Amino acid sequence: MHFVVTGGTGFVGRPLVRRLIDGGADVTVLTRDTMRTEGLVPARAQLQAWNPAKPLDHAVIEGADAIINLAGEGIAEGRWTPARKRAIRHSRVLATRALVNSMQQTPADKRPRALVSASAIGFYGDRDDEELTEASSVGDTFLAETSREWEAESRRAEDLGIRTVIFRNGIILSKDGGALATMMTPFKMGVGGVVGSGKQWMSWISLDDVVAAVNFALENEKLRGAVNVTSPNPVTNEEFTKTLGSVLYRPTFLPLPEFAVHMLMGEMGDALLLDSTRVIPKRLLDAGFEFKYADLKAALENAVE
Repeated sequence: MHFVVTGGTGFVGRPLVRRLIDGGADVTVLTRDTMRTEGLVPARAQLQAWNPAKPLDHAVIEGADAIINLAGEGIAEGRWTPARKRAIRHSRVLATRALVNSMQQTPADKRPRALVSASAIGFYGDRDDEELTEASSVGDTFLAETSREWEAESRRAEDLGIRTVIFRNGIILSKDGGALATMMTPFKMGVGGVVGSGKQWMSWISLDDVVAAVNFALENEKLRGAVNVTSPNPVTNEEFTKTLGSVLYRPTFLPLPEFAVHMLMGEMGDALLLDSTRVIPKRLLDAGFEFKYADLKAALENAVE
């Protein structure tokens, strides 16, 4: 099998590429800088330079069995200035557009059979206690609009006869990156606590289960369309806080009020810490996917060990 991966040096991409290669696959990683990428992926991975803002030569993807598209600027790497929001949007929408354009230019008999493309549960926006499945409507926030446009570019591959799976990823738990790495700092200093009311829902998933879900999607020919990639057991911020404090053996009595989130982080803080998104992975469950870490405490213990 031959897979082409964008975002292969990210904290999801790195373990995924390792797993694919360990399984005997040939993997091409598309990256902006092949020199800086060396050492981030296994030596057996092929590196191909690509600027996502520019067209991709279709020869790079000819004959690939599947494309795995994980490219995108981190959403928690600084306040959301107008320039930062453009970078977040363009790194997803324009990169995916270029990728599908390349598939369109590839001879039909040499096109990949599948595209697994990332999205996020930010698609749903701030929805209070509403239980959300893949059939739920799009929200009205910046992340929701970005996700809608991002997914629309991915869906163009369906018109080419390519099975397309869109992963709406939840909060991915790994100490090596993402939200958890940032959350752990105040807890380790003994100043962790509930954010805002603590009643907002957090839809999480272990990094191990994300990687397993990608492999599941590659192997399951019947899976297509939007797929929520979250644990079947979302929790409130209050429950998440208490569980993380317990796992780290740290107190959780210092709350972070809403006004402080607004002051310190602006719109980004609202979206990442205060918005409530209660997501159920209905399509994964219906397809028979088995979660390794469906329980939050077990997932956190694995992530921080």
